[in-house]
Amino acid sequence: MIRAALTALFALALPALAQAGSPTAAPELTLLGEHTVDGMPAGNLSGLAQCRGALWAVSDRDDQVMYRLNTSTPDWHAAAVGFEAPAVPSSELPLGLRIRAWAASSVRGGDLDFEGISCDAQGNLYLVSEAHAAVLQVPLAGQPQWLRLDPGLVRQARGSGMLLRFNALFEGLAINPGGDRLWLAAEREGRGLLVTHKRQTTWDCDGGCVLLSESGLETLPAQLSSHTQMPRDFSDVTYFDGKLFTLERNAYRICRRDANSGSLERCWSFAAEALLPSRRYDAPYGLTEALAIDVDGAWVGTDNNQWSRADGERRPVVWRFAAPAGGWSAAP
Repeated sequence: MIRAALTALFALALPALAQAGSPTAAPELTLLGEHTVDGMPAGNLSGLAQCRGALWAVSDRDDQVMYRLNTSTPDWHAAAVGFEAPAVPSSELPLGLRIRAWAASSVRGGDLDFEGISCDAQGNLYLVSEAHAAVLQVPLAGQPQWLRLDPGLVRQARGSGMLLRFNALFEGLAINPGGDRLWLAAEREGRGLLVTHKRQTTWDCDGGCVLLSESGLETLPAQLSSHTQMPRDFSDVTYFDGKLFTLERNAYRICRRDANSGSLERCWSFAAEALLPSRRYDAPYGLTEALAIDVDGAWVGTDNNQWSRADGERRPVVWRFAAPAGGWSAAP
């Protein structure tokens, strides 16, 4: 009797488990537009944020430049906005990772390796440096400065299985409107979410910085291969309406998560549009690295590493998806 009851309960739970774990179970988002981006000579669009009445982008190959996107025409133009970053603070990363980052930047450019951008309600922009596990604040007025992050943040991340591999460190960041709570997304092997809180001039771990840490493999969407698996990853994170939204590159989806725990609530796929034959790149992994969410929809940007799509397009591309029916906060 008990065994039969447990079997019945497990059967009822299977659909929910499939929804949480399978990229093909997530409903598809509706594409509203596709925009190529001119004016980023090095390409590599790696972050997006809505700030100061415009859409902003960063490239992981440009150390002293952000881009303000002119979105008034179908083909967008990126206007470079320069800034001067002070000397980067000493990193809590091990020497081996720092040497590899330096060697890579000497070949391809981008010593700071900016992988994400976010904005608070005051118009301050925040850029995350993957190579140095550091966050730069570019204020609306005044000089840019590196945040004084808790030294325990990197140690806790590594102790939880994150930030262990070269080029798999912090891939995105999100700031709350008040500018006093900051989330960081560790990319892969393992991936995770961390949070830190502003305390006057420092950013502290208040009982622990790690919200979520996980590893394992992700089954790719059916358009690629039902048998191919890639490491679970986060390629960006953004904050909207009290929730975190993660861009999950290899699964071709956007997921809503609890801002206090990082726990998964709901996902939406964009695989149907991203994996149309004409839009594919000759790469074994996903290339979307930039995410911005608003009430009407999502902006998703592609870091194409200057590779050509099947249709010959070599410029960075940004897609606009409509918000799902019922909005981003709708229950499953």
